[in-house]
Amino acid sequence: MNAEQRGRSNSGVPVACSLERRHLPVAVSRVAEHESWRKELHRPATYVHKWWARRLGSVLRSVLVAAASTGGKQSARALDGAVVYDPFGGAGTTLVEAVKLGARVVARDINPVATLTQRQALQAWDFETVERLFAVIEASCRADIDALYVTAAGEPVLHYFWVAIADCPDCGEHVELFSTYVFAKHAYPSRHPKGQATCPHCHAVCPMDVTADTEGRCSRCRTVFGLAGPVRGRTMTCLAGHQNHITAALARQKPRRRMYAKMVRTADDSREYREIDEFDLDLYDRASKLLAGATVGDVVTPEGDLTDGTNTIQALRWGYRTWASFFNDRQLYCLGRIASALRDLPGRSPEREALVAAFGKTVEHHNGFCSFKGEGTGPVRSIFHNHVLRPERCSVEGNPWGAHGGSGGYADTLARLRRAHEYKLDPTDLIERAGTVIAERGLSAPVGQMVVSCWDDFVAKPDSAYVVTGDGGRTDIPNGAVTLVVTDPPYVDNVHYSELADFFHAWLRGIDPYPGYPTGLTTRDQREVQNTGAEEFRTMAADVWRECARVLSDDGLLAFSFHQSQTPGWEAVMRSLADAGFVVTAVRPVVAEVTTSLTKAAALAPNRIDVIVVCRKVGIQPARATPAQARARVMTALLKLRDSGLALGDGDALSAARASVLALGTHDPDCDWQELRRAAEAQAVQAAAELGSHLKKESFFR
Repeated sequence: MNAEQRGRSNSGVPVACSLERRHLPVAVSRVAEHESWRKELHRPATYVHKWWARRLGSVLRSVLVAAASTGGKQSARALDGAVVYDPFGGAGTTLVEAVKLGARVVARDINPVATLTQRQALQAWDFETVERLFAVIEASCRADIDALYVTAAGEPVLHYFWVAIADCPDCGEHVELFSTYVFAKHAYPSRHPKGQATCPHCHAVCPMDVTADTEGRCSRCRTVFGLAGPVRGRTMTCLAGHQNHITAALARQKPRRRMYAKMVRTADDSREYREIDEFDLDLYDRASKLLAGATVGDVVTPEGDLTDGTNTIQALRWGYRTWASFFNDRQLYCLGRIASALRDLPGRSPEREALVAAFGKTVEHHNGFCSFKGEGTGPVRSIFHNHVLRPERCSVEGNPWGAHGGSGGYADTLARLRRAHEYKLDPTDLIERAGTVIAERGLSAPVGQMVVSCWDDFVAKPDSAYVVTGDGGRTDIPNGAVTLVVTDPPYVDNVHYSELADFFHAWLRGIDPYPGYPTGLTTRDQREVQNTGAEEFRTMAADVWRECARVLSDDGLLAFSFHQSQTPGWEAVMRSLADAGFVVTAVRPVVAEVTTSLTKAAALAPNRIDVIVVCRKVGIQPARATPAQARARVMTALLKLRDSGLALGDGDALSAARASVLALGTHDPDCDWQELRRAAEAQAVQAAAELGSHLKKESFFR
């Protein structure tokens, strides 16, 4: 974009863009809500590898288009010639949407697993090469893996069911940590009432009606048993009646586990639940011996120890001290065989890299922290279904190759990569038409960049994207070279990405996915912006914003999406902007997450909106506003969202009002932040009351 397209006045002062002049259209939130139900289907290019807290492509696309527009008309190629920079690259959503709009993109992320995800989102693949390399992997290990997931009769085993065991500290009694002996049922039990329980006495599988039966009946040992297990919450009770906290009973030792059932695919292609027999035990023992006898060349295994952290503390309390301890012997051997086949693929091509990245989904769904969701849906909950490393008392083990079914099997890799490949060749975009959200083609340019690792190569190669691992506060980007900075900073005090990313890094460092991938034992870095303390977050974020100000053109814009429920978090991010010399010119709420039961979580003040914060470093100075006026502005947008039928709650009003009021602190170099914080709290309470009053009035007129 040239200066005229960016909207400079004759005096050289930037003209306010559409994003600063008006709130995002309500349709953006409706489209975002639709996308949030199945993000990976609508944006497959950014889902080749796991990353956390992804923002929605439809929202970031709208931000990019509005940021580039100074009038009412918004061109689908609005970013032609622009350089868009994302200093917190994450999953690469901003990068993909910017490329689709004609921009050139630059990204940094301090975590190499995030960089791997971004590279997949942007790179072009020759799919015949992907297929050829996949065939090499399959020939190398599939038969050996499948042979470890069969019955004595040769039928494929889809899942083995495991239960953790703890010893009672008072009497030494072994306690199988079931909260219920019903271990399998359908996602829709009213239509499919048949379930499966395990007998606590002989471990037989007992079919039952989950809608009617209040106890189990074992046909083998003739026992009638209650369905409730010995675990309630975090407490277990042994047969002698002693009650103990589970972690106290474990005493920071990893629990033993026992296989108690399996799901088999029969000859007529149906599924059958059976108890564990001697063949199953011998087969597992065989896998253990194969692992023990394997050399480094035979299998790649995860390396590294867990260290204290917000998201690792639960696992450490349960005695999981290494990343390898998250897997049983059979999983380590089978995953290690796939990993070694990936490691040994020749060259360092984008196609090899894509196949390595896709392995992350298999690791995510095949470990001891996975649980069984049930029939009628994806059967396995991955280790990250709740964004933390929470041990499962009752875990499920599937075949990591997964050709016969399950979740996350490596056999699905080609289909997943093909969806991403086809999307990049011909992207679709969600739009609202006549009140219905549809996927439309032809609105975006293809995605398929060459990834380079320095600014000079980026300048020399017009079809390249500059994507590297590194601190966003230190770059080699020249002064004023960036048109727009659009990003999604990390949370202040929630999901700590590096603590979770180390789960994947423990495998990736032995495979070497792309040139320069780090070989250290952890992805944690002292320069990470994310921090448990708001003041530390402010300091680190300010360093990144200062670098953004340096590389941003004088009439450039910084816009970012932020999701934060508490006042200290909002204050930290606004003060970091002020520290870096940015002024907030607009605060725009947008619905960004689906909420399946808002009323159910009402006591927790659920928050489903993101706030788009828009900033300038020079030029436009916002009109002075009082805290009440700031609240009124943002409430106008929230009430429009509510009037359009989008469900909002107190948490949304609280968050948006805090953001809008605290943004005023960036307008005044002498701001009294303590006083402004009190004003933000008062206005947030008023905003929640205003939204509640609006809801009551709406209900009355119904």
